[in-house]
Amino acid sequence: MNIAVCIKQVPDTETKIKISDDKKSIVESDINFILNPYDEFGVEEALKLTDPENITIISLGPDRVTSAIRSALAMGAKNAIHIKTDSTPADPGITADALASVLKEGNYDLIFTGKQAIDDDHAQMASLLAEKMDIPAVNVVIKLNVENGTVMAEREIEGAHEIFECATPCIISAQRGLNEPRYASLKGIMGAKKVKIEEKDVTLSESNLEVVEYNYPAEKAAGKIVGDSADAVPELLRLLNEEAKVI
Repeated sequence: MNIAVCIKQVPDTETKIKISDDKKSIVESDINFILNPYDEFGVEEALKLTDPENITIISLGPDRVTSAIRSALAMGAKNAIHIKTDSTPADPGITADALASVLKEGNYDLIFTGKQAIDDDHAQMASLLAEKMDIPAVNVVIKLNVENGTVMAEREIEGAHEIFECATPCIISAQRGLNEPRYASLKGIMGAKKVKIEEKDVTLSESNLEVVEYNYPAEKAAGKIVGDSADAVPELLRLLNEEAKVI
């Protein structure tokens, strides 16, 4: 089985984001970038399904994304493609166009993405790729079985589970619970350094998205201590009803 895993490099969740002076981007100089956590589920599932030699890690972005690619390779995958761009496009449609053009060359049976990237939270790459490649996609998958070219994918919905059946090739976006991603071993980390990452240049499509302005979230109001005994319960209930309006 030939499998591709599309990954993204994102800021570490502990990073303190700084907005640029023009409010059109974020300052990257002090950011610690990591492999998107949801993409790790895709890498792990690929390793469960096929030989590492049949897995290709694919990522788009500037030179720095190779560190995320190496992180995925350290988990066990043996092939990688870096689609080189000057920056990561804000418009996910541009990224999908570029990824689709490369994925079509690979004759992949399965293509994994993470459910979403933790930086922009667009959560639409699997669907965009499916539309551009004219193949099925199943999103937020928590259980997967692939046998004889047939895919059975299960996902959670409110109050129930859905099970989808489709033929390969198809795209799966991985949700937490699909598996438990392995930690990279020292041997895996050293081996990842030796893998030659194939580089591809693409002509990016025109953007349909404009970043108007980035802003920091509004500061939360200070908390209020009503009391420290049962006598405070009536006042607490009044405030929850009249001020917070949650009851």
